[in-house]
Order: sequence, then structure tokens, then C-alpha cells
Amino acid sequence: MVIGVPKEIKPDEYRVAMTPSGVEILVQHGHTVLIERGAGDGTGIPDSEYEAAGACVLDHAEAVWRQADMIVKVKEPLPSEYPLIRPNQVIFTFFHFAASEQLTRAMVDSGAVCIAYETIQAPDGTHPILLPMSEIAGRMAVQVGAWCLERPMGGRGVLLAGAPGVMPGTVVVIGAGVVGANAARIAAGIGARVIILDVNIARLRALEETLPANVDTLYSNPANLREATQQADLIVGAIYVTGGRTPILIKREMLSTLKPGAVLVDVSVDQGGLAETIRPTTHREPTYIVDGIVHYAVSNMPGAVARTSTYALTNVTTPYVLRLADLGWQEACRQDATLRHGLNIVQGKVTLQPVAEQFGYEYIPPEAVL
Repeated sequence: MVIGVPKEIKPDEYRVAMTPSGVEILVQHGHTVLIERGAGDGTGIPDSEYEAAGACVLDHAEAVWRQADMIVKVKEPLPSEYPLIRPNQVIFTFFHFAASEQLTRAMVDSGAVCIAYETIQAPDGTHPILLPMSEIAGRMAVQVGAWCLERPMGGRGVLLAGAPGVMPGTVVVIGAGVVGANAARIAAGIGARVIILDVNIARLRALEETLPANVDTLYSNPANLREATQQADLIVGAIYVTGGRTPILIKREMLSTLKPGAVLVDVSVDQGGLAETIRPTTHREPTYIVDGIVHYAVSNMPGAVARTSTYALTNVTTPYVLRLADLGWQEACRQDATLRHGLNIVQGKVTLQPVAEQFGYEYIPPEAVL
């Protein structure tokens, strides 16, 4: 199979979808790997390392898209890439279709096979490819939130760790999954007071036993959410619904009840976000203020720490890329139920039920296209 890795073009996206070690493995299995020149620059991987591993480095993205049977990316195709996609071409990347009807309709119209990293799901309910990026995003959420709390950024001027004789800041984490647990752990580690909310009591019980004593768990319902957010200096949105849009839990009218200059870091913006006032931002212009509340909603947070996140991501994607290349997408998905969950759109058919329902398509079970 011919596998293509174009350079990411999303603003301030510095990750790359394959490392030289991944190229070497694929080449050893008899596959051809095409890398767009400069694709690894943001991660610090020169073209020469790809060539030494056996890749063919091409000067233009168009050539990579044209020749590849399977495209491996980090982020979803952007509108300028839509015309490059061919029917039956496999595209393996983060899609987050629930956040974009335009992207969904473009991929349906393309006739491509769209396999989404974020919906690949193991039997235990975990998302093996989403996991490392969620870990990184959760840890970054507190880091960027602390920065946004500084007065020059429009924040309250609160140091989360506090100071001798001064109370620490309060961090409220909404969602106790991978993102939320990592955010809570980092916030607790720097000395903040932390409240983490979720509707899963078993999950809260597990975190109660493993997180530090300055983390309080709280069942998430409207009353508890209102009370907790009113105490917050920093709110971290950390909810993920597999394939579906994030529920809106923070309505605009709630902003007036928050502390002036409080910060909302909405990691769930990839799936639409949990605040009514949230919209995607970029690393160059990461924040905006609504009703006195600083909103941080960068939709590719791990892209800022490209070196760490590229290697963390490719550690988990490479085995799936190899399986798809060795067996072809249909046989690979027949044999691997975990990978089969990644089928979102196949040759014009929507095979992920939440996306079909959200945008008015007929839902076709993945098994029906295999």
C-alpha cells in the first residue's frame, strides 16, 4: 500500500502524523511511504531522517494526496484539502465530525473512507488513540489556565498555588475522564484547591482514592455545577461523548454568576464545547473575553507541545496504520472490533450513529460496509 503523510496546515499545528521509526516499520512490511517535504519541521524531524528510514519525500502536498492509497494525518482535512481527496481513499486522522457539519458533508461527498482516531474504542470503553492526547491536553489545561489568570491576560490576577498567608486558587474540573483526571492531578500538584465533577459515581470514587487530599469530588447536577463554578478561579471543561457533540452545561447567563476575571479552558471544544459562549481559537490568538470571563478554546492544544505529543500519538497510531496497510481497511476492520469503531464515514455512508442523527443522515452500521 502507498501511505501518504502531508504536512499539517491547521493554524499552529506543529505535529506530524508519522515518525521515521513508523516509516521504517511500514517499509519493512513492503509498503511505500510518501512524506511531504517539511512535514516534520514543527516536531524537529528533518526530511533526511525520513529518507534514511526509507520514505520518499515529495515537494508538494498535492502529489502526496494524489498518489496515496491511505492518508495519515493528525487533524481533520481543511477546506483547501477537500478537492484533493479521492473516492475510496482511506483517511486516518482526528475528525471530530460532531463539531462541523461542513466537514461531515464534505467527507460524505468525497466518497472517502474516514477512520477517526477519537472513536476507536477498546472493549473496556477506553479510546486508545485519544488517550495520550487527552492526557497531554488535561495537563496543559492547568498550565494555560494559570497563564490566563494573570492580570495582563485579562484574568483575576490569581496565583493558583497561593502564597504564604494567601489562599490558593480554586480549580473546577467538569468531567472526570482522562482529561479531567490529569487536569485535577496537575492543579492539585501545584497547590490549588480542586473540585472535580462527574455523573459517574464509580469514577469519582476511584479518583477519591488516588488523587491528593486537596481534590474534592462532587456529583454533577445543575445545582452542584452552579455552586462549584461560582467558587472557581479556573474552570476546565473536560467532557467527551464518543462521536457526539458535547452537552452545553454552561449557559451564557451563568457567566454573570462567576468571579470576574475567572478563566474557562474548554478542552472539549473539539466536540463543540460545553459552554454556550465557546468558539474555537488558535495558539496565536488563544483567548477572548465574554461578560468578563476569559475563554481559552484552542482546538489543537497538544500541537503546541509538538515534540512530546507527536511521539505520544504515533506510539499508538502506528500499529493501526500497519494493520490497515497490511490487511486493507475492510479486512482490518472485520478482524479488529476496536478499529471498526473508528469507521465514521465510508464511501458516502455515515457509519457513526451520533453524527448521522446530528446532521440528518441515514445511519449505516459499520458491519454493513464490510
